[in-house]
Amino acid sequence: MHRLSYLSPKTEVRESKIHGRGLFATADIAKDEIVAVKGGHIVDRKTLREKITPRLGPVEIQIDDNLFIAPVTDEERELSMLYSNHSCDANLGIRGEITFVAMRDIRAGEELTHDWVMTDDDDYSVECKCGAPNCRKIVTGKDWQRLELQKRYEEYFSAYLTRKIAAELSFRAKRGTSQSDR
Repeated sequence: MHRLSYLSPKTEVRESKIHGRGLFATADIAKDEIVAVKGGHIVDRKTLREKITPRLGPVEIQIDDNLFIAPVTDEERELSMLYSNHSCDANLGIRGEITFVAMRDIRAGEELTHDWVMTDDDDYSVECKCGAPNCRKIVTGKDWQRLELQKRYEEYFSAYLTRKIAAELSFRAKRGTSQSDR
């Protein structure tokens, strides 16, 4: 079987201080360079929650409100994993829905991480253990709605979240309200 996801030849998977295994740069990576592309099958939320996650764990990337890309079999799991752990001080962002790019120049040896805020719109809340100085301590599937995170990652949100953010900003502008008014 072939790999389902692409990992740059400048990366390797090894033990991570953040969580289990992580993806690390083995050579310097330039800003906006493609680091990984998630592969798998397109599945809906019900299939993900009822059939995939109970068996394979968290293996997906959300690509729309009710769509995810994920492996569907035990054999595909390792072939689709990116091992990019979450960090509140991420160095990878999203281009499109499934392409991970460097948000800044990355030095060899650094762990390659992304902030779930760039891909997730879901109902969850988990304790964060990324260890970053700006760690949010609690990460939720609704963090994309936070204005400071929208500004920090503005060009690195997945395309479907970029559309949601634009719609929310347009709605607020029409109502004449801001995030601080809520």
